[in-house]
Order: sequence, then structure tokens, then C-alpha cells
Amino acid sequence: MGMEEGIKDNAASAPNSRPTNQLKALLPMRVLQVFLLFFVLVLGISVISMHMIKYLKIQTLAPSTLISTYDERITLESLIKPPLNGWHSMNDSELLWRASMEPRILDYPFKRVPKMAFMFLTKGPLPFAPLWERFFKGHEGFYSIYVHTLPNYRSDFPSSSVFYRRQIPSQHVAWGEMSMCDAERRLLANALLDISNEWFVLLSEACIPLRGFNFVYRYVSRSRYSFMGSVDEDGPYGRGRYSYAMGPEVSLNEWRKGSQWFEINRALAVDIVEDMVYYNKFKEFCRPPCYVDEHYFPTMLSIGYPDFLANRTLTWTDWSRGGAHPATFGKADITEKFIKKLSRGKACFYNDQPSQVCYLFARKFAPSALKPLLKLAPKVLGF
Repeated sequence: MGMEEGIKDNAASAPNSRPTNQLKALLPMRVLQVFLLFFVLVLGISVISMHMIKYLKIQTLAPSTLISTYDERITLESLIKPPLNGWHSMNDSELLWRASMEPRILDYPFKRVPKMAFMFLTKGPLPFAPLWERFFKGHEGFYSIYVHTLPNYRSDFPSSSVFYRRQIPSQHVAWGEMSMCDAERRLLANALLDISNEWFVLLSEACIPLRGFNFVYRYVSRSRYSFMGSVDEDGPYGRGRYSYAMGPEVSLNEWRKGSQWFEINRALAVDIVEDMVYYNKFKEFCRPPCYVDEHYFPTMLSIGYPDFLANRTLTWTDWSRGGAHPATFGKADITEKFIKKLSRGKACFYNDQPSQVCYLFARKFAPSALKPLLKLAPKVLGF
């Protein structure tokens, strides 16, 4: 009996224990499901939060470039592409700083065609623009043009002109003062923004070419020297303008004089725009009757790069009449004989060899000289 009751009791309790075991087995599954659900929820919130933070950050820094930021790519072409026109929003400090950036590896990783930068320093109009148009015609890709005028002047060249949109931001210029050299440095700095510019020629509105473009390009590109006049001149107009306050950076024996109109290579152009040592000395201690545009560049370059200079200019000028300004030639002066005489002046040296070709440009010419020059250009000037 007792045994039977015990068996019955066990039999009765067995059905009650099965649900309890099933519940214990289901509990871990429930916990795992809740945990997975929670994990997925947290992960989703995290992903959404990261995208929101990135979105808000982009909106704060550059709202207008939200979409283009992801698509923008820095390419070599974007770094070396020259400005489309001469105008920009940089001030002088920003411009000189940007222009002083120069690659230190001399082997270019792209096909570079060296160009000549023609820099016109003028008060306003370019009366000989039609003559220069003929000079440049057919030589696209081998030159670039920069025009520095008075700040309030705006040119009106047609879009077909080589001078169209080549005017650069400018400042007022006073004759014989440092503002003249500031304008020249400004022209050099703008031209240096084009990595393909290798040679830099400074001209005025009263300058004309004496040779065709091909001749000028070959003459300059094949020269081992830059054409900057730099002479040690005695007398009141040379050493007489020196101030001992220029020392110790510039001594009397290092003082030089040269023509304002020059042609220099890229390395010397960079040296000029980044200079602050000689600049401050000349600005403070070379004032009229010391004319800084005749002394600053010739002196600093002859100190730093004496073996790089031809010590002569490529621009013919007539000082024989005396006075503070050179002679000006008008319509009545323009003859075939006169123009030929200018291009073949007195003997000079080219690449250390005697040469009869000493000048490629000439000044000063009055606007009335334009028509006879255009008439003589095909026969005498070669374009």
C-alpha cells in the first residue's frame, strides 16, 4: 500500500514539473531576444546620431558646399591651372605670400611650355595696343599679359583682344617713390601665379617692340642671363644718392644703378616678391632725389645673384637730351631708317659673345607714332 501510494504521488507530481522546466528553458531565449532588440536599437540610434553630427558640422562650416564637398577632388590640373583673368580679391600681403610659393623639385610632372609674361605698367590706356596685338597674333600659349593701371581706370578692350580682362588690382603710383616698385612687385606676383611663366618683361604704355615675337622669344629663352642694368656709377646720380643708413645690408661698394625696364627669369622674380630685407631699407632711405626704381632691384640682385645678370637692359631709351625724363618720339620721327637704327644699336654682349642685337623694345613714343609704326611693322619690325 505504502509503495503504491508513493508511486501514485510521484505520478501525480510529474505533470506539474514539466511546465516549470519549459519556463526555465524559455527564459534565456526571452532575455536574448530583448538583448538583441536593445542592441539593434542602440546601434540604429548611434548611426543616426553620427550622420546628424556630420551633417550639422558641414552645415556650420560650409552650408553651400554640403553636396559638393563629397564630390570635390584635388587634381594636379586644379593646382597648376592659371587664373582665367587678372582680377582677384587678394590684398598685397596675401598676393606676395601666395606668389612666393615655388616648387622645389625642378622636374615638372607635366608638359610645361615656358611662357613670357609681358607686364605693362601704365597710367591708363595702352595707345599702342593695336601694334602689340599684331606682335602677339598667332603665338597663343607662349605668352601672358598683365596690366597695372591707376586704381580708378577701367579698360574697355573687346573680348577678342589679347588685353581683355588682363588688368590686375592696383594701387596709386607716385613717380620716383617706393610705390613704383610696389607696382612692379605687384605685376611680378600676379605673373608668378601662372606656373608656366618663366621670363618676365616690364614695359610701359610708351614702349614698342622692335622685333617679331619669335625673335624675342628665342633671344630671351636662349640667354644664360637676365637683362637687368646694374652698374656702379660715380657722381651725384650714382653713388651720390647712397645713404650710409643703408648699411650694413647695403654698402657703398654694393650700391648699383640701372634702368627701370627689365627682363628677369622666374627665380629672380620670386626673390624680388619675397624680399623684406632690402625693401625696408630702400623704402626708408632711398627717397627723391634718390629714385628707388633705378636702384632697388639692380642693387639687391647684384648682391645676391651677380653672375645671373647681363648688366644691361633690352629696352632702348634716349637720354641724350638731358633732364629727368627721356626723349619722346612722335609721328614725324618714325622712319624706316630710325627704327632699324634702334634695333641695331651699339655693340653689346649676348651670352658672353659680341652682338649687334642689343635691344628688343624701345621707348618713349607718343600716341601719334602708332599709324606710321603699323605701316612699317611688316617690313621693318617683322610682324
